[in-house]
Amino acid sequence: MKQNNKELVLEQVTAMPLSSSAQLHIGLESIFSYATHKRLLTALINEQFIITQGQGRGTKYLINPHYQLFANIDIDTYFEQEIDDRQIIDTYNPQLLLETLHQVELFTQKELQELQELQKLHQANKSRYTSKQYTQALERLGVDLCWKSSQIEGNTYSLLETELLLKEQQLAKGKTRDEATMLLNHKHAWDFILNNPKNSSSLNIESIQNLHLKLISNLGVEPYIRTVKVGITGTNYRPLESESRIKQALNDMCQLIASKSCIYEKALLLLILISYIQPFEDGNKRTARLLSNAILIQHNYCPLSFRTVDALDYKKAMLLFYEQNNISHFKQLFIEQCRFAVQTYF
Repeated sequence: MKQNNKELVLEQVTAMPLSSSAQLHIGLESIFSYATHKRLLTALINEQFIITQGQGRGTKYLINPHYQLFANIDIDTYFEQEIDDRQIIDTYNPQLLLETLHQVELFTQKELQELQELQKLHQANKSRYTSKQYTQALERLGVDLCWKSSQIEGNTYSLLETELLLKEQQLAKGKTRDEATMLLNHKHAWDFILNNPKNSSSLNIESIQNLHLKLISNLGVEPYIRTVKVGITGTNYRPLESESRIKQALNDMCQLIASKSCIYEKALLLLILISYIQPFEDGNKRTARLLSNAILIQHNYCPLSFRTVDALDYKKAMLLFYEQNNISHFKQLFIEQCRFAVQTYF
């Protein structure tokens, strides 16, 4: 099925809500058959773009009110627009956490099936490892995570330099002390979640702050919920400014995550929402990546290193969520990293 055909169907459903499949096919007969039209409708339902009312011949179709979360946005075209020319949601949207994200499943049936198959493969591979072998695999993944997570934030250590620093305490020439501290802090925080897998079971402001504190130690960063404005490079999105509202948003996030039964949804939500809320002066995305991994580890799922993520792609996908409340590109990035981690480390 071609993407342009799906777009035609979406346009029809948008223009003719609560119409039958036969009514929606009127005007499209010359482009594709009725059977193809029905297949397109089914695909769009599975992808959560369309919802239905009624059953059998009485089935009516309409656009999912949460379509914006999953809409297919050409990210390259989107970012060809200058920052001040983009039409965006420029402030924090509380309805995302209070309503929208409660009402949807983030993964399509096909996506969830792939993730479940990856988890089965991870468990099968893990069962063949000795305790020592599994520990070594986690150490390798941890080094990659510390490197990539720091690189996304501008750290210039190479992967090899990171390995020498974390394993042999060897500082890289020409690098700043803060860069080394960032990486060492990341390793300390990673070891903490490995050694305390149940710590994330009580996700709350205190546990989030405790992990953040490990990441920003000796970096001159305020360790508490921020009380000042922060700006985000590359976007006009403005995070919350009030400390009390930030704490409320974090509580709303914790309640949302607790309400979800799918572990992958919990992990993905932590990745995007800590970054979206921006509760701290600095270190938000690093905290998000480790908290997301803490959830996966707690439930014996494969953690993620993000090693093959392009830093710019990561930032663009995150900015798209800030500006359009659209999760599509970040979700694909997450799935790709799940696939990479299972196939690479275990």
